[in-house]
Amino acid sequence: MVILMLEEFLPFVGLIIFGNIENLILASQGVVNGVNPKVLGLLSIIAVIIWLFIGFVATDVAMQYSQYITFIGGLAIVILGIISIRDAVHNLRQNKGSA
Repeated sequence: MVILMLEEFLPFVGLIIFGNIENLILASQGVVNGVNPKVLGLLSIIAVIIWLFIGFVATDVAMQYSQYITFIGGLAIVILGIISIRDAVHNLRQNKGSA
């Protein structure tokens, strides 16, 4: 019974992994930009709760679009990663000149 339920959600395993990576990237962007860690943590928890609610409500509808959702999630992570690296390099260069 439990295995049958898990098989239904197998197409979304990639999304779970991508979501964790995306959260780490966004957190690093916040740190690089000097965002208050408490505010960043609170907003992250709120975002996770919203996604959890959406997951419970819309999973049946989203199953038919799981491949597209996973692709868009992966693309978003690549774009966010590039932006995060660019900002971090810019910040390092700026701080190195002032040190």
